[in-house]
Amino acid sequence: MSKQIQWFPGHMAKARREISEKIKLIDIVIELVDARAPLSSKNPMFDQICNNKPRLIVMTKKDLADERVTNKWIEYFKKKNIDAICVNLKNFNEYQLVINISKEILKEKMEREAKRGLKPRAMRAMVLGIPNVGKSTFINRLAKRKATVTGNRPGVTKAQQIICVDKDFELFDTPGVLWPRFEDINIARNIALIGSIKQDILPLDELFIYAVKYLEAVYPKRVMDRYDIEINFNDDWVEKAYDDIAKNRKIKPVRGYTDYDRVMEVFFNDIFDGSMGKITWERPDDTL
Repeated sequence: MSKQIQWFPGHMAKARREISEKIKLIDIVIELVDARAPLSSKNPMFDQICNNKPRLIVMTKKDLADERVTNKWIEYFKKKNIDAICVNLKNFNEYQLVINISKEILKEKMEREAKRGLKPRAMRAMVLGIPNVGKSTFINRLAKRKATVTGNRPGVTKAQQIICVDKDFELFDTPGVLWPRFEDINIARNIALIGSIKQDILPLDELFIYAVKYLEAVYPKRVMDRYDIEINFNDDWVEKAYDDIAKNRKIKPVRGYTDYDRVMEVFFNDIFDGSMGKITWERPDDTL
């Protein structure tokens, strides 16, 4: 990827300031990360802002990630004494599990407050996460109503709000927050390949090349099975892959030439929606 990816819209800068100001009101941080790239989608900015607040990492998109690798990530966080759980946002029972675990983490704190004679109150959690990790869906299901605007575009939730889940638990929502720039090219790629960056600011041709090479190395035949093509890494393999995918998907040429933009759109959408199979873009071993 020849250029650094930078994406920090104004509402994200504002959200960071508000998080910093209101963190003292929060009992626990629920940080959502994408199970397809758990470390890359874990914003290091939150570590600075949240200080020593209790935290629960919720890995989302369970249904799109490689289950074997997901289990390794859970073990990875466990070894670091980090509470973590992986959920399928389509399964309501798993939402309640998140709440139960959060309450268990806070149990001793609430008992101490009771012994000090403080009036019983609802536990308050702050929900954090980068764009498109499923925060709006997560909150809406817990609140059992359309609490926030949902969509499949990064950056769609732009207002902070407090949402009552039950008499004992409240959620403080924030917009997705990305760090201003990605110093590590692999993090930038992973974030792009889970759909957390708007595509119009990415060098998609380079991302296409990286994704195909990764899939061929880690998940052989995924590309071949999806498009009924062969990938041979010779000098002109990229152009041939574009042409073959276009032919398979019946993408009309533009002025006699393969419509590369449309090919990449189809390719990345197949990755995002799971049509290419369950994929995880990083492994705990990569951190060693």
